[in-house]
Amino acid sequence: MSTFDNLKKTLSESRAGMIELERVLSSIPAIAPESGGDGESKKCAALEKWLCEAGFSREQMQHFDAPDKRVSSGVRPNVVLTIPGKSDDYAIWVMAHMDVVPPGDLKLWKSDPFCVQYDEKSDKLIGRGVEDNQQGLVSGVFAALALLKNKITPEHTVKLLFMADEEFGSEYGIKYLLRNHSEIFRNHDLILIPDGGDSKGETIEVAEKNILWLRLHTIGQQSHGSMPNKGKNAHLAACDLALRLNDLENFFNETDDLFSPNYSTFQPTKKESNVETVNIIPGDDVFYMDCRILPRYSLDEVRAEVKKRVAEVEAKYGVKVDVSEPQAQQSPATSVDAPVVKKLAAAIKKAHGFEAKPIGIGGGTVGAELRCCGFSAAIWSTMDEVCHQPNEYCYVRNIIADAETLCAMFIEP
Repeated sequence: MSTFDNLKKTLSESRAGMIELERVLSSIPAIAPESGGDGESKKCAALEKWLCEAGFSREQMQHFDAPDKRVSSGVRPNVVLTIPGKSDDYAIWVMAHMDVVPPGDLKLWKSDPFCVQYDEKSDKLIGRGVEDNQQGLVSGVFAALALLKNKITPEHTVKLLFMADEEFGSEYGIKYLLRNHSEIFRNHDLILIPDGGDSKGETIEVAEKNILWLRLHTIGQQSHGSMPNKGKNAHLAACDLALRLNDLENFFNETDDLFSPNYSTFQPTKKESNVETVNIIPGDDVFYMDCRILPRYSLDEVRAEVKKRVAEVEAKYGVKVDVSEPQAQQSPATSVDAPVVKKLAAAIKKAHGFEAKPIGIGGGTVGAELRCCGFSAAIWSTMDEVCHQPNEYCYVRNIIADAETLCAMFIEP
Protein backbone atom coordinates (compact mmCIF):
# COMPACT_ATOMS: atom_id res chain seq x y z
CA MET A 1 0.00 0.00 0.00
CA SER A 2 1.12 3.55 -0.70
CA THR A 3 1.68 6.09 2.08
CA PHE A 4 -1.57 7.80 1.19
CA ASP A 5 -3.49 4.51 1.16
CA ASN A 6 -2.20 3.78 4.66
CA LEU A 7 -3.39 7.19 5.83
CA LYS A 8 -6.82 6.63 4.28
CA LYS A 9 -7.07 3.24 5.97
CA THR A 10 -6.22 4.81 9.33
CA LEU A 11 -8.87 7.49 8.83
CA SER A 12 -11.54 4.96 7.83
CA GLU A 13 -10.80 3.08 11.06
CA SER A 14 -11.08 6.28 13.13
CA ARG A 15 -14.83 6.75 12.85
CA ALA A 16 -15.48 5.93 16.53
CA GLY A 17 -12.80 8.36 17.65
CA MET A 18 -14.23 11.15 15.51
CA ILE A 19 -17.67 10.63 17.01
CA GLU A 20 -16.17 10.58 20.50
CA LEU A 21 -14.31 13.86 19.98
CA GLU A 22 -17.42 15.53 18.55
CA ARG A 23 -19.35 14.42 21.63
CA VAL A 24 -16.68 15.72 24.00
CA LEU A 25 -16.56 19.09 22.28
CA SER A 26 -20.32 19.65 22.03
CA SER A 27 -20.87 18.65 25.66
CA ILE A 28 -19.17 21.87 26.79
CA PRO A 29 -21.07 24.90 25.46
CA ALA A 30 -18.39 27.36 24.37
CA ILE A 31 -20.67 30.38 24.06
CA ALA A 32 -19.50 34.00 24.03
CA PRO A 33 -20.28 36.29 26.98
CA GLU A 34 -22.31 38.46 24.58
CA SER A 35 -24.78 35.56 24.50
CA GLY A 36 -24.55 34.87 28.22
CA GLY A 37 -21.84 32.22 27.96
CA ASP A 38 -18.48 31.69 29.67
CA GLY A 39 -16.24 31.49 26.61
CA GLU A 40 -14.10 28.62 25.36
CA SER A 41 -11.69 27.80 28.22
CA LYS A 42 -13.43 24.67 29.53
CA LYS A 43 -13.88 23.31 26.01
CA CYS A 44 -10.27 24.10 25.17
CA ALA A 45 -9.04 22.28 28.28
CA ALA A 46 -11.09 19.20 27.33
CA LEU A 47 -9.68 19.34 23.80
CA GLU A 48 -6.09 19.57 25.05
CA LYS A 49 -6.67 16.64 27.42
CA TRP A 50 -8.09 14.58 24.54
CA LEU A 51 -5.15 15.47 22.29
CA CYS A 52 -2.63 14.40 24.94
CA GLU A 53 -4.43 11.10 25.48
CA ALA A 54 -4.42 10.58 21.69
CA GLY A 55 -0.65 10.88 21.52
CA PHE A 56 0.25 14.54 21.10
CA SER A 57 2.37 16.28 23.74
CA ARG A 58 1.82 19.46 25.72
CA GLU A 59 5.10 20.73 24.30
CA GLN A 60 3.49 20.76 20.85
CA MET A 61 0.79 23.16 22.05
CA GLN A 62 1.30 26.88 22.47
CA HIS A 63 -1.24 29.27 23.97
CA PHE A 64 -1.92 32.81 22.75
CA ASP A 65 -4.75 33.69 25.10
CA ALA A 66 -6.65 36.97 24.87
CA PRO A 67 -7.53 38.62 28.21
CA ASP A 68 -11.27 38.92 28.82
CA LYS A 69 -12.55 39.82 32.30
CA ARG A 70 -16.10 38.86 31.37
CA VAL A 71 -15.39 35.11 31.52
CA SER A 72 -14.53 33.08 34.62
CA SER A 73 -11.09 32.02 33.35
CA GLY A 74 -10.18 35.61 32.51
CA VAL A 75 -9.02 34.63 29.02
CA ARG A 76 -10.24 33.52 25.62
CA PRO A 77 -7.90 30.70 24.53
CA ASN A 78 -6.16 30.44 21.17
CA VAL A 79 -3.98 27.35 20.85
CA VAL A 80 -1.53 26.27 18.14
CA LEU A 81 -0.67 22.57 17.83
CA THR A 82 2.52 22.15 15.78
CA ILE A 83 3.54 19.00 13.90
CA PRO A 84 7.12 19.61 12.67
CA GLY A 85 7.74 18.81 9.02
CA LYS A 86 10.72 17.76 6.95
CA SER A 87 10.91 21.38 5.82
CA ASP A 88 9.96 24.54 7.65
CA ASP A 89 10.18 26.81 4.61
CA TYR A 90 6.47 27.34 5.04
CA ALA A 91 3.74 25.99 7.29
CA ILE A 92 0.35 24.57 6.38
CA TRP A 93 -2.25 26.02 8.76
CA VAL A 94 -5.63 24.47 9.44
CA MET A 95 -7.70 26.97 11.43
CA ALA A 96 -10.92 26.13 13.26
CA HIS A 97 -12.87 27.96 15.94
CA MET A 98 -14.00 26.47 19.23
CA ASP A 99 -16.90 28.78 20.04
CA VAL A 100 -20.49 28.05 19.04
CA VAL A 101 -23.71 30.03 18.88
CA PRO A 102 -26.51 29.40 21.40
CA PRO A 103 -28.99 26.66 20.48
CA GLY A 104 -31.93 29.03 20.05
CA ASP A 105 -35.48 27.75 20.61
CA LEU A 106 -35.04 24.36 22.29
CA LYS A 107 -38.52 23.31 21.16
CA LEU A 108 -37.17 23.16 17.61
CA TRP A 109 -34.53 20.60 18.58
CA LYS A 110 -35.32 16.88 18.43
CA SER A 111 -32.67 16.18 21.08
CA ASP A 112 -30.47 17.96 23.60
CA PRO A 113 -28.28 20.25 21.46
CA PHE A 114 -25.30 19.69 23.76
CA CYS A 115 -25.58 15.91 23.80
CA VAL A 116 -24.52 14.71 20.37
CA GLN A 117 -26.67 12.02 18.79
CA TYR A 118 -25.33 9.72 16.09
CA ASP A 119 -27.75 8.18 13.61
CA GLU A 120 -25.91 5.22 12.11
CA LYS A 121 -28.39 4.80 9.27
CA SER A 122 -27.92 8.34 7.92
CA ASP A 123 -24.34 8.72 9.22
CA LYS A 124 -25.39 12.01 10.85
CA LEU A 125 -24.05 13.58 14.01
CA ILE A 126 -26.61 16.00 15.46
CA GLY A 127 -25.80 18.70 18.01
CA ARG A 128 -24.79 22.31 18.39
CA GLY A 129 -21.36 22.90 16.90
CA VAL A 130 -20.92 19.53 15.17
CA GLU A 131 -20.59 21.26 11.81
CA ASP A 132 -19.74 24.82 12.82
CA ASN A 133 -16.86 24.46 13.35
CA GLN A 134 -16.12 21.11 14.97
CA GLN A 135 -16.23 19.24 11.67
CA GLY A 136 -13.23 21.26 10.48
CA LEU A 137 -11.52 20.99 13.85
CA VAL A 138 -11.98 17.22 14.05
CA SER A 139 -10.90 16.62 10.45
CA GLY A 140 -7.70 18.59 11.11
CA VAL A 141 -7.00 16.72 14.33
CA PHE A 142 -7.52 13.28 12.76
CA ALA A 143 -5.46 14.12 9.69
CA ALA A 144 -2.58 15.03 12.02
CA LEU A 145 -3.26 11.98 14.17
CA ALA A 146 -3.13 9.73 11.08
CA LEU A 147 0.39 11.03 10.42
CA LEU A 148 1.33 10.28 14.03
CA LYS A 149 -0.10 6.76 13.98
CA ASN A 150 1.73 5.95 10.76
CA LYS A 151 4.98 7.57 11.95
CA ILE A 152 4.92 9.91 8.96
CA THR A 153 6.63 13.29 9.07
CA PRO A 154 4.75 15.80 6.90
CA GLU A 155 6.66 17.40 4.05
CA HIS A 156 6.11 20.84 5.60
CA THR A 157 5.34 21.87 9.16
CA VAL A 158 1.64 21.56 9.99
CA LYS A 159 -0.03 23.94 12.44
CA LEU A 160 -3.54 23.41 13.78
CA LEU A 161 -5.01 26.60 15.23
CA PHE A 162 -7.94 26.33 17.62
CA MET A 163 -9.43 29.82 17.83
CA ALA A 164 -11.75 31.71 20.14
CA ASP A 165 -14.50 34.20 19.39
CA GLU A 166 -15.27 33.62 15.71
CA GLU A 167 -19.02 33.90 16.20
CA PHE A 168 -18.91 37.40 17.73
CA GLY A 169 -16.40 39.21 15.57
CA SER A 170 -13.05 37.53 16.40
CA GLU A 171 -11.78 40.36 18.62
CA TYR A 172 -10.45 37.71 21.03
CA GLY A 173 -9.56 35.27 18.25
CA ILE A 174 -7.88 35.90 14.90
CA LYS A 175 -7.99 39.69 15.28
CA TYR A 176 -6.21 39.40 18.62
CA LEU A 177 -3.57 37.12 17.09
CA LEU A 178 -2.99 39.44 14.13
CA ARG A 179 -2.69 42.47 16.42
CA ASN A 180 -0.51 40.92 19.09
CA HIS A 181 1.18 37.81 17.67
CA SER A 182 1.34 38.34 13.91
CA GLU A 183 4.88 36.93 13.93
CA ILE A 184 3.47 33.40 14.14
CA PHE A 185 2.26 33.73 10.53
CA ARG A 186 4.52 34.10 7.51
CA ASN A 187 3.52 35.52 4.15
CA HIS A 188 4.31 32.30 2.32
CA ASP A 189 2.42 30.05 4.76
CA LEU A 190 -0.55 28.15 3.34
CA ILE A 191 -3.68 28.95 5.33
CA LEU A 192 -6.75 26.72 5.10
CA ILE A 193 -9.96 27.45 7.02
CA PRO A 194 -12.42 24.52 6.95
CA ASP A 195 -15.42 26.67 7.91
CA GLY A 196 -17.52 26.81 4.76
CA GLY A 197 -18.08 24.87 1.59
CA ASP A 198 -20.58 22.73 -0.24
CA SER A 199 -22.05 19.25 0.05
CA LYS A 200 -19.52 17.77 -2.37
CA GLY A 201 -16.41 19.72 -1.39
CA GLU A 202 -16.11 21.09 -4.92
CA THR A 203 -15.66 24.80 -4.15
CA ILE A 204 -12.74 26.74 -2.70
CA GLU A 205 -13.71 30.15 -1.33
CA VAL A 206 -11.10 32.74 -2.30
CA ALA A 207 -13.03 36.01 -1.96
CA GLU A 208 -15.72 37.57 0.19
CA LYS A 209 -17.98 40.49 -0.45
CA ASN A 210 -17.24 43.56 1.60
CA ILE A 211 -19.64 43.73 4.54
CA LEU A 212 -21.29 46.90 5.81
CA TRP A 213 -24.00 46.82 8.45
CA LEU A 214 -25.74 50.14 8.99
CA ARG A 215 -27.86 51.29 11.92
CA LEU A 216 -30.03 54.22 10.86
CA HIS A 217 -31.65 56.20 13.66
CA THR A 218 -34.21 58.70 12.36
CA ILE A 219 -35.17 61.50 14.75
CA GLY A 220 -38.31 63.47 13.99
CA GLN A 221 -41.14 64.87 16.12
CA GLN A 222 -43.93 62.84 17.69
CA SER A 223 -47.55 63.92 17.22
CA HIS A 224 -51.10 62.59 17.21
CA GLY A 225 -51.93 60.26 14.34
CA SER A 226 -54.72 62.61 13.20
CA MET A 227 -52.36 65.60 13.05
CA PRO A 228 -49.28 64.62 11.08
CA ASN A 229 -48.84 68.27 10.19
CA LYS A 230 -47.74 68.93 13.78
CA GLY A 231 -45.09 66.24 13.75
CA LYS A 232 -42.22 64.92 11.68
CA ASN A 233 -42.86 61.27 10.90
CA ALA A 234 -39.59 59.48 11.61
CA HIS A 235 -41.01 56.14 10.43
CA LEU A 236 -42.14 57.56 7.09
CA ALA A 237 -38.73 59.13 6.56
CA ALA A 238 -37.07 55.85 7.49
CA CYS A 239 -39.22 53.93 4.99
CA ASP A 240 -38.20 56.34 2.24
CA LEU A 241 -34.56 56.03 3.29
CA ALA A 242 -34.76 52.22 3.30
CA LEU A 243 -35.99 52.29 -0.30
CA ARG A 244 -33.29 54.74 -1.35
CA LEU A 245 -30.58 52.60 0.24
CA ASN A 246 -32.00 49.43 -1.28
CA ASP A 247 -31.75 51.23 -4.63
CA LEU A 248 -27.97 51.24 -4.19
CA GLU A 249 -28.18 47.81 -5.83
CA ASN A 250 -28.95 49.72 -9.05
CA PHE A 251 -26.22 52.30 -8.41
CA PHE A 252 -23.37 49.87 -7.59
CA ASN A 253 -24.56 47.61 -10.36
CA GLU A 254 -21.51 45.77 -11.69
CA THR A 255 -21.57 41.98 -11.54
CA ASP A 256 -19.02 39.26 -10.84
CA ASP A 257 -19.84 35.62 -11.58
CA LEU A 258 -17.36 34.46 -8.95
CA PHE A 259 -20.17 35.25 -6.48
CA SER A 260 -23.76 34.12 -6.04
CA PRO A 261 -25.71 36.34 -6.23
CA ASN A 262 -23.33 38.00 -8.65
CA TYR A 263 -24.18 41.58 -7.62
CA SER A 264 -23.89 43.82 -4.56
CA THR A 265 -26.85 43.60 -2.18
CA PHE A 266 -28.25 46.38 0.03
CA GLN A 267 -31.07 44.95 2.12
CA PRO A 268 -33.14 46.49 4.95
CA THR A 269 -33.33 43.89 7.73
CA LYS A 270 -33.86 44.47 11.44
CA LYS A 271 -36.47 46.99 12.64
CA GLU A 272 -36.67 48.27 16.21
CA SER A 273 -39.97 49.06 17.91
CA ASN A 274 -41.04 52.71 17.81
CA VAL A 275 -44.47 53.72 19.21
CA GLU A 276 -46.93 51.78 21.36
CA THR A 277 -50.22 52.51 19.59
CA VAL A 278 -51.55 53.07 16.08
CA ASN A 279 -52.57 56.68 16.62
CA ILE A 280 -49.12 58.10 17.31
CA ILE A 281 -46.88 59.61 14.64
CA PRO A 282 -43.43 58.27 15.57
CA GLY A 283 -40.75 60.82 16.36
CA ASP A 284 -38.08 58.16 16.62
CA ASP A 285 -37.33 55.18 14.39
CA VAL A 286 -34.45 52.73 13.99
CA PHE A 287 -33.79 50.21 11.24
CA TYR A 288 -30.77 48.33 9.94
CA MET A 289 -29.23 47.54 6.55
CA ASP A 290 -27.14 44.47 5.69
CA CYS A 291 -24.96 45.39 2.71
CA ARG A 292 -22.79 42.79 0.91
CA ILE A 293 -20.68 44.61 -1.65
CA LEU A 294 -18.50 43.28 -4.45
CA PRO A 295 -14.79 43.81 -3.68
CA ARG A 296 -14.42 46.14 -6.70
CA TYR A 297 -16.29 48.81 -4.69
CA SER A 298 -14.63 50.26 -1.60
CA LEU A 299 -16.61 50.88 1.56
CA ASP A 300 -15.69 54.56 1.35
CA GLU A 301 -17.40 54.76 -2.05
CA VAL A 302 -20.51 53.24 -0.52
CA ARG A 303 -20.37 55.49 2.54
CA ALA A 304 -20.23 58.58 0.34
CA GLU A 305 -23.37 57.58 -1.56
CA VAL A 306 -25.17 56.60 1.68
CA LYS A 307 -24.33 60.03 3.13
CA LYS A 308 -25.77 61.72 0.04
CA ARG A 309 -29.04 59.79 0.22
CA VAL A 310 -29.36 60.33 3.95
CA ALA A 311 -29.01 64.09 3.39
CA GLU A 312 -31.79 64.00 0.78
CA VAL A 313 -34.17 62.32 3.24
CA GLU A 314 -33.24 64.74 6.05
CA ALA A 315 -34.02 67.69 3.77
CA LYS A 316 -37.30 66.23 2.48
CA TYR A 317 -38.79 65.33 5.88
CA GLY A 318 -37.08 67.77 8.25
CA VAL A 319 -35.61 64.92 10.31
CA LYS A 320 -32.13 64.06 11.57
CA VAL A 321 -30.61 60.66 10.73
CA ASP A 322 -27.77 59.27 12.82
CA VAL A 323 -25.80 56.58 10.98
CA SER A 324 -23.58 54.05 12.72
CA GLU A 325 -21.85 50.87 11.59
CA PRO A 326 -22.26 47.78 13.81
CA GLN A 327 -19.94 45.94 11.41
CA ALA A 328 -17.68 46.90 8.54
CA GLN A 329 -15.26 44.54 6.82
CA GLN A 330 -13.37 45.03 3.61
CA SER A 331 -10.85 42.56 2.30
CA PRO A 332 -8.98 41.74 -0.89
CA ALA A 333 -9.36 38.40 -2.64
CA THR A 334 -6.93 35.50 -2.55
CA SER A 335 -5.63 34.90 -6.06
CA VAL A 336 -7.01 31.79 -7.74
CA ASP A 337 -3.35 31.01 -8.53
CA ALA A 338 -2.17 31.38 -4.92
CA PRO A 339 -0.12 28.39 -3.67
CA VAL A 340 -2.72 27.49 -1.03
CA VAL A 341 -5.46 27.31 -3.68
CA LYS A 342 -3.38 25.25 -6.10
CA LYS A 343 -2.10 22.87 -3.41
CA LEU A 344 -5.58 22.39 -1.96
CA ALA A 345 -7.07 21.77 -5.40
CA ALA A 346 -4.35 19.20 -6.13
CA ALA A 347 -5.03 17.47 -2.78
CA ILE A 348 -8.77 17.32 -3.52
CA LYS A 349 -8.00 15.82 -6.92
CA LYS A 350 -5.63 13.25 -5.38
CA ALA A 351 -8.02 12.29 -2.58
CA HIS A 352 -11.32 12.32 -4.42
CA GLY A 353 -10.66 12.52 -8.14
CA PHE A 354 -12.50 15.72 -9.05
CA GLU A 355 -11.57 19.29 -9.91
CA ALA A 356 -12.49 21.96 -7.36
CA LYS A 357 -13.31 25.48 -8.51
CA PRO A 358 -12.70 28.87 -6.83
CA ILE A 359 -15.72 30.94 -5.75
CA GLY A 360 -16.59 34.08 -3.82
CA ILE A 361 -19.19 34.30 -1.04
CA GLY A 362 -21.38 36.95 0.53
CA GLY A 363 -20.79 35.83 4.10
CA GLY A 364 -17.82 36.68 6.25
CA THR A 365 -15.08 34.42 7.64
CA VAL A 366 -11.82 34.94 9.47
CA GLY A 367 -10.21 34.64 6.05
CA ALA A 368 -11.08 38.30 5.46
CA GLU A 369 -8.99 39.36 8.47
CA LEU A 370 -6.01 37.39 7.22
CA ARG A 371 -6.33 38.73 3.68
CA CYS A 372 -6.42 42.30 4.99
CA CYS A 373 -3.02 41.61 6.57
CA GLY A 374 -1.56 40.27 3.35
CA PHE A 375 -2.01 36.54 3.94
CA SER A 376 -3.55 34.26 1.32
CA ALA A 377 -6.31 32.11 2.79
CA ALA A 378 -8.69 29.53 1.36
CA ILE A 379 -11.97 28.44 2.92
CA TRP A 380 -13.11 24.92 2.07
CA SER A 381 -14.93 21.93 3.50
CA THR A 382 -17.45 19.25 2.56
CA MET A 383 -20.66 20.27 4.33
CA ASP A 384 -24.34 21.07 3.93
CA GLU A 385 -23.86 24.40 5.76
CA VAL A 386 -26.55 23.97 8.41
CA CYS A 387 -24.65 26.14 10.88
CA HIS A 388 -26.73 28.03 13.47
CA GLN A 389 -29.82 26.00 12.64
CA PRO A 390 -31.77 23.82 15.07
CA ASN A 391 -30.73 20.16 14.75
CA GLU A 392 -27.38 21.19 13.28
CA TYR A 393 -25.68 18.15 11.81
CA CYS A 394 -22.66 16.87 9.97
CA TYR A 395 -21.86 13.57 8.29
CA VAL A 396 -19.02 11.48 9.69
CA ARG A 397 -18.13 10.52 6.13
CA ASN A 398 -17.47 14.22 5.45
CA ILE A 399 -15.09 14.43 8.40
CA ILE A 400 -13.22 11.44 6.96
CA ALA A 401 -13.24 12.86 3.42
CA ASP A 402 -11.91 16.24 4.56
CA ALA A 403 -9.22 14.57 6.66
CA GLU A 404 -8.17 12.59 3.58
CA THR A 405 -7.77 15.83 1.64
CA LEU A 406 -5.71 17.34 4.45
CA CYS A 407 -3.47 14.28 4.55
CA ALA A 408 -2.93 14.62 0.82
CA MET A 409 -1.84 18.22 1.40
CA PHE A 410 0.45 17.26 4.28
CA ILE A 411 2.44 14.56 2.46
CA GLU A 412 2.94 16.27 -0.90
CA PRO A 413 6.27 18.13 -1.40
